[in-house]
Amino acid sequence: MKILLAVDGSKPSLDAVGLVIRSFGQLRDKPEVELVTVHLPVPRLGGLSASVSKEQLAKYYQEEGEANLVPAKKKLDAAGVKYKASVVVGPIAETIVKQASETKCDLICMGSRGMSALGKALVGSVATKVLNLAQLPLLIVK
Repeated sequence: MKILLAVDGSKPSLDAVGLVIRSFGQLRDKPEVELVTVHLPVPRLGGLSASVSKEQLAKYYQEEGEANLVPAKKKLDAAGVKYKASVVVGPIAETIVKQASETKCDLICMGSRGMSALGKALVGSVATKVLNLAQLPLLIVK
């Protein structure tokens, strides 16, 4: 079994990490964990691309993403759960589903709410979008 564990540093996403850790103790065969955080792309604005290089932008995405992964990594490391961590860029729900498909996951596990209240108000719940887009089981932790 392979689990895509989507995190953003929020309490619900860390609760999902905790659930995965607790579930490990109950499973005979330990699943593989794909720990993922998704960063929205920076909007392309007029002359911005002239002053910000692709390398600078990639570094920004990586640094921001790593900051979101740190709390989850600490919990997984403390519990002895092995994982592969990734920072990906794109529309959040769509990218989570795509990443789960590309890494051949059997289950997506994520928190019910993320960090951005504004983002939820503008585009709806990421968890709801993942639920509608995913072709595999989804575990949403409240």
